[in-house]
Amino acid sequence: MVYSLAASTLTLAAPVGCDTSSAEGAEPTAAEAHGPSRVLVTGADEEMLVLEVTAANKVVLRLPRVEVGQGITTAVAMMIAEELDARLVDVDVPLAEARTKGNQYTGGSSSVRSLYGPARALAATARARLVTAAARRWHLPARSLRTRDTMVVAPDGRTATFGSLTAAAAGIQRPDVSSRPKPASEHKVIGRPTGRIDARDIVTGKAKYAGDLEVAGAKPTVVARPPTLGGRLVSVDDRAARAMPGVHAVVKVAGGVAVVAESFHHAFKARDALRITWRPGPLASLSDAVIRSRLRAAVPSVGAPPRGSAQVEGEFEFAFVSHAPMEVLTAVADVRADRAEIWFSSQTPMDARESIASAIGLPKSKVRVHVVRGGGSFGRRLNYDAAIEAALISKAARRPVKLMWSRGDDIRHGRMRGASHHRIRASHAWGRVVAFSHAMASVSESYEGQGLAAQGGVAVRDGVTTVAAGPLPSDSGLYNFGRFSGSSGSVELAMPLGAWRSVDSGTMRTAEEIVVDEVAAELGQDPVAFRRGTLRNKAVKAVLDKVAAAGNWGRPLPSGQAQGVAVHEEYGSCVACLVEIDATDPKNPQVTKVVMAADVGTAVNPRGLEAQLMGTAVDGISTVLRAGLHIDRGAVREGSFADFRYARQQHSPLRFEAHIMPSRREPGGAGELGVPAAAGAVANAYARATRTRPRRFPINF
Repeated sequence: MVYSLAASTLTLAAPVGCDTSSAEGAEPTAAEAHGPSRVLVTGADEEMLVLEVTAANKVVLRLPRVEVGQGITTAVAMMIAEELDARLVDVDVPLAEARTKGNQYTGGSSSVRSLYGPARALAATARARLVTAAARRWHLPARSLRTRDTMVVAPDGRTATFGSLTAAAAGIQRPDVSSRPKPASEHKVIGRPTGRIDARDIVTGKAKYAGDLEVAGAKPTVVARPPTLGGRLVSVDDRAARAMPGVHAVVKVAGGVAVVAESFHHAFKARDALRITWRPGPLASLSDAVIRSRLRAAVPSVGAPPRGSAQVEGEFEFAFVSHAPMEVLTAVADVRADRAEIWFSSQTPMDARESIASAIGLPKSKVRVHVVRGGGSFGRRLNYDAAIEAALISKAARRPVKLMWSRGDDIRHGRMRGASHHRIRASHAWGRVVAFSHAMASVSESYEGQGLAAQGGVAVRDGVTTVAAGPLPSDSGLYNFGRFSGSSGSVELAMPLGAWRSVDSGTMRTAEEIVVDEVAAELGQDPVAFRRGTLRNKAVKAVLDKVAAAGNWGRPLPSGQAQGVAVHEEYGSCVACLVEIDATDPKNPQVTKVVMAADVGTAVNPRGLEAQLMGTAVDGISTVLRAGLHIDRGAVREGSFADFRYARQQHSPLRFEAHIMPSRREPGGAGELGVPAAAGAVANAYARATRTRPRRFPINF
């Protein structure tokens, strides 16, 4: 039987021993992995969720997303617990392996939005079947029964656990009660601030990351990498390294020379004993000054301003930034002649599986990818370069390996946010903005310009490709600013780039919010009042009003201290941020207070959302004030947290508040939402405190 239900089409799933490949591709069922259980329902939509209830009364939903600290496993467990009337402690959300079809993408602040309907629909159908199974066992009307605490309860007090009913429930084709999800007015779990379901495991060390895995025979592995980006191996003398104790293999790979050893200590010691000659990478003649100059030249013209208008203009530079997740990139690979098995944290496991298969010369069906929780990502684990490298090393060494990129490896050779240059002009007349123009150019990825010459409007010089202008990659119609125009250019560099939390918005909105403050000053208006009078969206005005009231906007502060504010709207959500900063010493500014307010529709877990907003505040503080990467003659200068100066405890605000606006509409996105507003508020607070107009970020770089 097929049931059409809300956003998901649910099909009756078979009991243990029957094929569930239509839902999960080549992935084994949880029943096979955990012993006796029953698949109660599967989703036939793009998510293809699988819900099972074990004999031990555990509800299991294998999640086609990755947990990287954002709390998606907790949010989904809350959705399931809500619709099933199950105890949260009885809901288990393991990560699904790479599948052959469906949606396994974790990114774009889309996970809660995309899973909210299907997960609740799946659980609601499961609940209807469990109630029907109990009613038929007890010969009672199904409508007389209720559910609570992972069991069905009869009017006379009899109870039956879900686990005792699941075998019968799996065979029910047409439930006797409604299988529609609850209305928001009946929610008891969704919307309640909830601690993470994995918090205890994380703080006690029980939670397993790739580096914790014990895969039979997998030996610690590290790679010697070139001093410049894209450098090539010319020759290697590995005799001393091979002779060292604990060394199992030394193999050449595309990125350098890999050492496989008994421990990471042995591997690093042997790596340092290699005598290698490198060919410089294609950017060896370039440093920051040249890159900034070419970016500036690639910014399209903003055109002529309207006649009779006055102008507020600014040019803004943003540096390269590393993702630098706390857990360094690690992947375990076991590649054999006829099959391969890989373990790592991936936001795109289906793409990774296909690319790994191609790299090692095996059919995709012979490659199994286990998705492991990650210790942070911020977009870094959208790419799977470490997993491909681990697979190639395992194939060459003919043994399983546990590859770890050091912190220096990832900062100097890993993905990073591209540098960008922005030119903004706000034209005002008669006390209002009548036109707003934003042109920008960013660094984008190329490898020595290969394949780009055929794309019209491209010029290549010294490993750098300049691409002709195109439309601006995002909409900046947040304000009633008359005619808006936007365009973008690109300078392509042979360097590894990747999507960094909030992608383009983190720089574009920051620059625009600075100009909004400067326009307000030019017109003699308060920054908050000016925004209130020009914002298009009532929800954005509401979050702005909330932070202004909660943060006591306009309160008197000592000289060298100031407040700043900024707003942002994206992913069907909006946010405002108010910052207080002490810039008495402009070289060592300290953000002392952050107040944020967000409207994300239904906030499944307000506590998780508060944590997300706190993280975005730290991102804004870091990238505006101190954290960036320099390029020196084709090499990344920074190599650790000692010189990539991300905010530490001492740089974090002494006070942080997050206000979640009430709403019953469908959830919007939240994971990346706060970065642009936080960054803009920090920049504006610094400008007001120092009476300067900052144009290059990070400010102290």
